[in-house]
Amino acid sequence: MSLMRNLNRALTATTGLQVRKAPTQPARTKAAQPAVPAAAYRRPALQDLPVERLLRRPVFIISSVRSGSTLLRMMLGAHSRLHAPHELHLGRIDVICDNWHSRRAMSTLGLERGDLEHLLWDRVLHRELVRSGKDVVVEKTPANAFMYERIRDCWPDARFVLLLRHPESIARSWHESDPVKRPYDTAVRDALRYMEAVEQVRAAGLGGCTVRYEDITAEPERQMRRLCAFLDVDYEPGMLHYGRKGGSELVRGLGDWRDNIRTGTVQPGRRLPKDDEIAAPLRPLCAAWGYTSRVGADAAA
Repeated sequence: MSLMRNLNRALTATTGLQVRKAPTQPARTKAAQPAVPAAAYRRPALQDLPVERLLRRPVFIISSVRSGSTLLRMMLGAHSRLHAPHELHLGRIDVICDNWHSRRAMSTLGLERGDLEHLLWDRVLHRELVRSGKDVVVEKTPANAFMYERIRDCWPDARFVLLLRHPESIARSWHESDPVKRPYDTAVRDALRYMEAVEQVRAAGLGGCTVRYEDITAEPERQMRRLCAFLDVDYEPGMLHYGRKGGSELVRGLGDWRDNIRTGTVQPGRRLPKDDEIAAPLRPLCAAWGYTSRVGADAAA
């Protein structure tokens, strides 16, 4: 006789109750998982930055995918004072206090989950900067466009470089990088999310410097001089020949690593699309960024 049967016999005799095995619950699907709440954090005051942050005045490139951000970071990274590592995807690094005591301890210090994440982000970037022996760190992950407010709140003294490219060129390049995985229509839809995020940053008026990929490929020296002036560093001609540093900084999956970028010098940009070659969903942004006439965008709306 099983243990369960003996137990139920005794319970029935004394209480009139029995134990029954609970029915198996279906596994919760990923979609049914509760959403992770936004991390609470505070924005440090400028006068508190020497205590709150190791980094001072970090630089963030805000761009869509396939906008030439790897080229820009390699050119900036070739400068003797600018360190531009591969994409770091800081927004996907989380800190979790997994019990009441750790949460209470950190909260007593005035540190919520978001504050702890900011401290970690700051430490990671500072570590990279110290290892490089340079003065200024430049970070260029395209997903930064979706979290620019948090970047600004983490580093109130951060500087922003907005990198624009013709939206149709972005979509085509995104499609061509993996045509099987990303058919053209899918590439347009996916890239548009990034471009719209960049436009939100542009509209926020962060007071940064805006540069176009087409101008970098056509007039690289002029554009690097502009950026150096914005970043308070002297222009260095070696920025135009970034490949002399070697190709070890190109990491597959963390930015562009294909043939053009591996040449080590600025390559000519692709032909700009004509207005009638632009996918309809991209036309409003093309007009907003100055690549087409507003009339053409209104007609497509």
